[in-house]
Amino acid sequence: MPNRSDLIYYYDGSFEGLMCCVFESYEKREIPMHIFINESSQMTLFKSKEIETDVNKSNRVITSIPIKIGTHALNFIQRAFLTCLNDKELYILLFMRLGYKYGSKVMGMLANDVVNTLFKAVKYLGQESHLFMGFIRFSDYKEGLVAEIEPKNYVLPLLNRHFVERYPEERFLIHDKTHDMALIYEPYKSSIIPVENMRLPEITEEEKHFRALWSLYYKTVEIEGRHNPKCRRTLMPKRYWKYLTEFNCQGNYNNK
Repeated sequence: MPNRSDLIYYYDGSFEGLMCCVFESYEKREIPMHIFINESSQMTLFKSKEIETDVNKSNRVITSIPIKIGTHALNFIQRAFLTCLNDKELYILLFMRLGYKYGSKVMGMLANDVVNTLFKAVKYLGQESHLFMGFIRFSDYKEGLVAEIEPKNYVLPLLNRHFVERYPEERFLIHDKTHDMALIYEPYKSSIIPVENMRLPEITEEEKHFRALWSLYYKTVEIEGRHNPKCRRTLMPKRYWKYLTEFNCQGNYNNK
């Protein structure tokens, strides 16, 4: 196995681009110290290399994963790519090197720092996406249903199927403000696209009315003797409250 080098890879930020970084690492028998997205280029004293995305190279790497590491490894690596883990690209590269060396056993090597770190990140991704399946609140606009979220991980690909199956006949949009991406769905067709500086129009009076009704319902059904703020913060972390209608009785996300 080659030694770590004082070299930085830059790629386009796509999963295919990262797979080309893996290809480059093996072809040149080198392990970069970091892998950064082109847009986040930083001043550095170390040598750098821009890795171009080549579909043929990325397909060769992707095809090799189920064969050499196991059928579950590809899904795991794809999910790891969606996490907010710092330096996730390098962790994925190191994980794949371990996988090519040890095969499917790598999925159980939790004592290894690289494997353990990735497993924790993927677990957190799953937990956050599961929470958003229950915490997302849609508002009714003329064009369809719209919701805003600010996740730490890139959860839209994991939310796609859940909400498509839940609202198959509706038109809806889920705006990920953290990553400037949006999941857009119209009957039987969904896509995830980049968006910038997206601003929603003013909500209607009818929407304000229904928001207030939902907030009132939430407060009314509470059993006073079982009021437990600490338990609520545990099950419903406070960072999600900003977009929960029941905590905004006037229907304004910015009001407390």
